[in-house]
Amino acid sequence: MSDTRATATSVRYRERLWVPWWWWLPGLGLAALIALEVNQGIAALPDWLPYAVLLPVAAVALVWLGRVELRVVHDDGGTELWVGNAHLPASVITRAAEVPRSAKSAALGRQLDPAAYVVHRAWVGPLVLLVLDDPDDPTPYWLVSARHPDRVLAALR
Repeated sequence: MSDTRATATSVRYRERLWVPWWWWLPGLGLAALIALEVNQGIAALPDWLPYAVLLPVAAVALVWLGRVELRVVHDDGGTELWVGNAHLPASVITRAAEVPRSAKSAALGRQLDPAAYVVHRAWVGPLVLLVLDDPDDPTPYWLVSARHPDRVLAALR
């Protein structure tokens, strides 16, 4: 017999780590410049073809860079942090803190533990530091980019 209980899931916080809007201007501009060079270099191609190929490739690359979604989800099993496909139950978090933009280089530099789970996006300023206490997991902490770390920490509480 299978268990068919329905679980009520609520998303307490959700954020997609998109690239900044202004990256689209140089990204598409660079693709157009490369398309122009290809167009001038290969006379046998139709004029529109390099643009039709390279502009969508640039758009897909920019969307792909911002594919990571950060979510704090609560259901009958408790609260979990999801970063992409990785998830962390809030029950194993012993301490949590915001790492401001000014301390980011130190947190990702000499102080970084090689066993830590890191999801860093350079275009997102602050980070969230989550120290773990899980005997089944050798990961000492998670370090995750978040535009609003205070909201992430509030949703995890």
